[in-house]
Amino acid sequence: MFSIGKRDSTREQLLGLAEGDPAVVGAAITGSHAVDGGDRWSDIDLAFGIEGSLDSAIRRWTELLYRDFAAVHHWDLPSGSSVYRVFLLPEMLEVDIGFTPAAEFGPLGPNWRTVFGHPAQAKEDPSPCRRTLAGLGWHHALHAWTCIQRHRWWQAEQWISALRGQVLALACLRLGHPTSYAKGAHLLPSEVTAPLNTTLVRALDEAELTRALSAATAALIAELTLADAALAARLASILSDLRVDSRPPGSTIPLC
Repeated sequence: MFSIGKRDSTREQLLGLAEGDPAVVGAAITGSHAVDGGDRWSDIDLAFGIEGSLDSAIRRWTELLYRDFAAVHHWDLPSGSSVYRVFLLPEMLEVDIGFTPAAEFGPLGPNWRTVFGHPAQAKEDPSPCRRTLAGLGWHHALHAWTCIQRHRWWQAEQWISALRGQVLALACLRLGHPTSYAKGAHLLPSEVTAPLNTTLVRALDEAELTRALSAATAALIAELTLADAALAARLASILSDLRVDSRPPGSTIPLC
């Protein structure tokens, strides 16, 4: 595991190299280190404003990370005009660098600290829509049920876990906490999180998956009731059927 000193020195090295790169006209520290200093396990999150070809800059920086920092692997997360290239360095040190065209270089939220350059005005970071989170919830419940009927146990477990994630996101939205990647889940009160223990899948068989799905669906309806009772009632009347295999005898579910 990387040391705090190693992480911090690597970040400073990267920022120094960025300041000496004519194509990098702006740089910022993002993530937890931008606001509260992070903790022992925080990784490195940087944002670069790029003048000229984004592809060329990304290629050069990738070569640099492999040559000078012994990168082991990387992958990309595109977002709008930006590309976030995520590197794994030795000792499990993750380095995330966002490459953005210079004209659009600027904060998307509060986790931003400019190191150099002139970032554009902060863009509003839209909160997730309750309609979308609720929709993902019933979508995941329906697909979990279908997987159980098909005896696809691992896939059913994946959808039940995803459904639980939407319940957590809805609770975080209601209480004003971060919703993505369960970043606000640890801030939720125990009366919200404790009931979700019953949604954990403890065995890969039909009875257990059906039980866990029933618990997760009930948790979704309970959470929605606190914010939109009418929607919760409409969904409850539909989702209650997921606990029963209502197919006619001998019928099959088409594989799609």
